[in-house]
Amino acid sequence: MQLSCHLSTLSTKYSHSPLIQLSPRVSEAISNGEPIVALESTIISHGMPYPQNIETARQVEAAVVAHGSTPATIALIDGKIHVGLRDEELIRIGRGDELVVKTSRRDMAAVLSQRLLGATTVSGTMVAAHMAGIPVFATGGIGGVHRGAESTMDISADLTELGRTPVAVVCSGAKSILDLPKTLEFLETQGVPVVAYGESDNFPAFFSSCSGLRAPWNMQAPDQVASLIKTNAALGLQSGMVIAVPIPDQHASASAEIERAIEAALRDSEELGIRGKECTPYLLKRVVELTGGASLEANAALVKNNAGVASQMARSLAAMVSRRR
Repeated sequence: MQLSCHLSTLSTKYSHSPLIQLSPRVSEAISNGEPIVALESTIISHGMPYPQNIETARQVEAAVVAHGSTPATIALIDGKIHVGLRDEELIRIGRGDELVVKTSRRDMAAVLSQRLLGATTVSGTMVAAHMAGIPVFATGGIGGVHRGAESTMDISADLTELGRTPVAVVCSGAKSILDLPKTLEFLETQGVPVVAYGESDNFPAFFSSCSGLRAPWNMQAPDQVASLIKTNAALGLQSGMVIAVPIPDQHASASAEIERAIEAALRDSEELGIRGKECTPYLLKRVVELTGGASLEANAALVKNNAGVASQMARSLAAMVSRRR
């Protein structure tokens, strides 16, 4: 089977499911073999306050468009997985008038069957993107192994999803609230390629461009990453990959202040006994408070940057697949 079949038939295999609702623009892009970038919705519902969350979501979609791809923000609405949201749906997810369930793979069937409003995490977005035949996904940072996981077993579902769902996740590495060495070890165990994108092979730590840890691979151009995605599909591997993009330099300068705030927030969460999926939203909100909003600005900047980079990669991938038809 030719490579073009591996990628192009994903959309026809899954997107006709009665549980998938493609927006008209996303449906057209899939039909035409145009580049698409999947986007999560938890950052809208749980990652930022209203109305900045809505404005950031619009800017992230605009960054995808500016670099030649179609954005496909994903959420669970009224019993359907919506791939590509209308502006009124973005607002519904982010305004806070309704309960919005933070939805990973574990929660998807329950949220859909009960017709709840669900915002997808990295894990949930990967599942939905793969169902829709979208191989490139942009986000802020992935989850990982939490500090103290040797006693709590608190490990993000993002990592196991990366081991079994062939979607390339373009992000700024893993959040620095996590145990990064253990996170990289877990990804290695799952067989997930980790690529530092740019001039350095240093694995970025979300708010910081330098974690002090080396990524196994370093690539510096969209075509290189597109070739990696294409070859992963040709091999029939079912693992995803992490494409780690450092935060833009102008926003990395605040990293020391943010790291101090993260340590303080971690102590607060331990004292309050916050665990599980509520931990990350609490920590990010507390860090925003402690930094006077500096972390929020940096977060928005890195997500928009990742979306633009992912769009370039998706465009290169679509061109490669088109040439093979």
